[in-house]
Parts: sequence; C-alpha cells; structure tokens
Amino acid sequence: MRDEVKLGDARSLRAYAHPLRMRLIGLLRGEGPMTATQAAARLGDNVPNCSFHLRQLAKYGLVERAPGADARERPWQATAQYTSWDDDSDDPAIRAAADQLTSVVLGQYVERAQEYLAVRGDEPVEWRAAAGFNDALIHVTAGELREITGQIDDLLARYTDRERAAGTRPVHLIHLALPRGGHD
Repeated sequence: MRDEVKLGDARSLRAYAHPLRMRLIGLLRGEGPMTATQAAARLGDNVPNCSFHLRQLAKYGLVERAPGADARERPWQATAQYTSWDDDSDDPAIRAAADQLTSVVLGQYVERAQEYLAVRGDEPVEWRAAAGFNDALIHVTAGELREITGQIDDLLARYTDRERAAGTRPVHLIHLALPRGGHD
C-alpha cells in the first residue's frame, strides 16, 4: 500500500466527499481487505450500497480488488494509507469541491468525538486521563503556522508506522489549525 493518494480535480474531490465512502476507506485502512458484505456488516449498512460506493472509490484509485480466498470472495483494499488534497487552488470548482470535502471530514471528526464522549465513562482511568480535548490561541504568521503543523506531523510520524505493541490501541488524533478573525 502506498503512503498517500492525492486528489487534485473537482470530480475526484466530490466523489470522495461522501460519509459512507470515507467510512469504507477508514475501515479498509484500519482493518485490511474485506468484502462489501463484511464492510456492510461492520458499518451497519446494506451490501448493495457498500458495493456501489466501493466501485466508485475504485474509479478514483482509492480502493482496488485484493486477492480473494476463493473465486467467490471478492475483497477490496485501500490503495494508500492517507488521502490528501490541496486547499489552495485558484480554480473555483476545485476550491468548492475541496471545501465540501473538508466539511464532510470535519463532520466525521465531530461524530468521532461525540461517540467517544458517549463511552468515555466506561474507559479505564488511565485512558480517560490520557485522552481529551485541548485548544490554544496563538499569534503566528502563515509561515510559522506551516512550521508548527510540520513539527506536529513529524512527531506523529514516529507513531504511525510502528508495529502494534501490547498495551497500544488505535487513537484518532485530530489536529485543526483555524485562523481566527480577519486577515491583514
């Protein structure tokens, strides 16, 4: 699996901007190859719907067929560990599609946070103490913000490719860098 697939045109951005498609990609990345039937069971959806959306994702190079256990089994796998796109296009169609995609991603972040809050009380104390919500208001230039974001990416890279060790579990670390107010 490649590290990253980059979407650059409005059509592929809009195609990816679908909550079920993102959930399917996340499932395949996190748990490995599976059939549309297996994915539907995991996501609480129906098989024809998952199958349709997997085929759509394949059109844009986000998933592909994986080797099956037999001729009847037809599993899918993600083609890359991450999906990225640029938010700095001058093309209004690309900019609108990127904004739509980013909005869907943000909605999923909020959904994950709400799901965690619903079960937080059941978490062991050590995990409740380690997890949480945080924010900071800082005054930086655009260059400094890029530097900070790069440093965060470098820090996280130390943990993304390592083997799953005893005592570890998957954690969604969500980072938002949102300029406030007007611009100078």
